Amino acid sequence: MARRVIWWVRRDLRLDDLPVLQKASGADALLPVYIHAPGEEAPWEMGAAQRWWLSKSLASFGGSLASAGSRLVILEGEAARTLVDLARRLGATEVVWSRRFEPAAIMQESRVEDGLERGGIAWHSYLSNHLCDPDDIATQTGNPYQVYTPFARNVRGRAKPAMPKSAPRTLPPADGAPQGLAVASLGLEPTIDWAGGLDAMWRPGEIGARERLAAFTRGGLARYPVGRDEPASDGSSRLSAHLAFGEIGIRRMWHSAAEADAPAESIDKFHAELLWREFATHVLVHFKHTDLRPLRPEFARFPWRDDAAALRAWRLGRTGYPLVDAGMRQLWKTGWMHNRVRMVVASFLVKHLLLPWQDGARWFWDTLVDADLASNTLGWQWAAGCGADAAPYFRIFNPTSQAEKFDADAAYIKRWVPELARVPADHAIAPWDAPPLLLASAGVNLGVDYPRPIVEHAKARERALAALAAVSGKVSSRAAGKAAGDPTDGAPA
Repeated sequence: MARRVIWWVRRDLRLDDLPVLQKASGADALLPVYIHAPGEEAPWEMGAAQRWWLSKSLASFGGSLASAGSRLVILEGEAARTLVDLARRLGATEVVWSRRFEPAAIMQESRVEDGLERGGIAWHSYLSNHLCDPDDIATQTGNPYQVYTPFARNVRGRAKPAMPKSAPRTLPPADGAPQGLAVASLGLEPTIDWAGGLDAMWRPGEIGARERLAAFTRGGLARYPVGRDEPASDGSSRLSAHLAFGEIGIRRMWHSAAEADAPAESIDKFHAELLWREFATHVLVHFKHTDLRPLRPEFARFPWRDDAAALRAWRLGRTGYPLVDAGMRQLWKTGWMHNRVRMVVASFLVKHLLLPWQDGARWFWDTLVDADLASNTLGWQWAAGCGADAAPYFRIFNPTSQAEKFDADAAYIKRWVPELARVPADHAIAPWDAPPLLLASAGVNLGVDYPRPIVEHAKARERALAALAAVSGKVSSRAAGKAAGDPTDGAPA
């Protein structure tokens, strides 16, 4: 009997090192099918920036399949019913896919499994975009981890990730498959052209992912421990969106870094960031409520403020703190923000403004091309002090001190806040302290051309500590002392 296989394409838009393809090798016919079912992602349907990326990535992936003698069939509808109906129509003997770990995606898979089993159709799912199954990692007491370091130690103590396998040269076509939909018919791209900055910065798809990995391992990786904290430099890998869409395999990234001509410290640090992503997935799988509610239950009664004007100023990059505003404008323009600045803007929202971390998570979700539910959730709960391995709430980033340390020449600030381009670097970091004549000579009328700070750092700090006291009942003198400092050690990302 001929082996006819349907490949349910999800967040695995590549041919290189893909377990699904390796397991389906030898099939007489293989049909790649992408099912557009945004309603099944609720309450975290794909945001606008990711829809733009998906449109480009699907088109690129279709080209890769065509080069291998196959084609991508795009369908709309309920995933379970669509796959069962298609399998019956084609006489498929099995359906295969790559596993996802978001709560909605897990429920979707469960419905697909039930439907296929009721229809008498075999199915297999595979771990494709992670180094380890979240259910296979546990503490010595058998509980899920809530602290990164022992989790990473556990994973590192296991066998090294398997070597990646190259993409197949050809794929067996499936006769009788439906024509499917054109990518453009999905309505993924914006009707108002706001994506020019995304087009200029990114090349979605497997080819773009491999090019970016090669460029990073040749250049940025060597000084990664330092460069990843410098927002004006190209020190980050910028592979997160490619990884989120499965355009590159994590094993390929791991081994490409390990084999690069770079210091061991740099390779180890990059591997640590990949393990932080694994940790985020582990936490979300075992604490599914954390996408909307804090892991630490006492934070459910935290006295968050409701201030639409402050939230809007933060979103638009009009807070009066240049480093914060530069990051928020970079995000809007490019769909991405430097990691160090992500921590600063997140801390500013939840601690300076006392606005709910969920508001920040939602904005990032809609504007980031690399939005990943597990990483987004863990990062925001880390910033708010209410999640796994979280920064204590009393550790409050000072945006000015952070700029002085990581953007001392204000190159990043001046790029994204051009109003301050002619202001000397030390005053561009904190324009409210600049002499009025100096600002005037630089063409800046503070409060008109660029806003004054919407909150004073010292007062915001005291307000945040008071809010913490409302939750914990007290703030120790040691905690308050730490809060006065300038924390620069952040969560890996």
